[in-house]
Amino acid sequence: MDISSIRTLLNETEYEEALKAVRPYFENEPEDGTIEAAHFDALMLLIEEYEARHYPIPQASPAEVLKSVMEANNYTRADLIEILGSKSRAADLLNGRREINLDQIRKISRAWHIPAGALVGQISG
Repeated sequence: MDISSIRTLLNETEYEEALKAVRPYFENEPEDGTIEAAHFDALMLLIEEYEARHYPIPQASPAEVLKSVMEANNYTRADLIEILGSKSRAADLLNGRREINLDQIRKISRAWHIPAGALVGQISG
């Protein structure tokens, strides 16, 4: 792997190109462990980093984001359970008892067309 060519997105044109390149992965998500999955993850990280620099979103917890999106779109807990496949996981996420993981972020982002970065929440250090 030649890491000398890896860099952040520099401008709006590159950002738009990255969005176009990542779109097919939402329609046909690659299998974990494949080069396509790694490409998808890398694109998402680059897009999220660009959005954080140029389109900052006020910090909200993943639970707050989910509740807001659900209210705005008339989604129910049953809709979230259908995406996550677990009633207890949905309840734990909405009540802030459990951190959202990358797989859940991908599923929710794809199903409800939410930017993945909005579901990441505050990173604690």
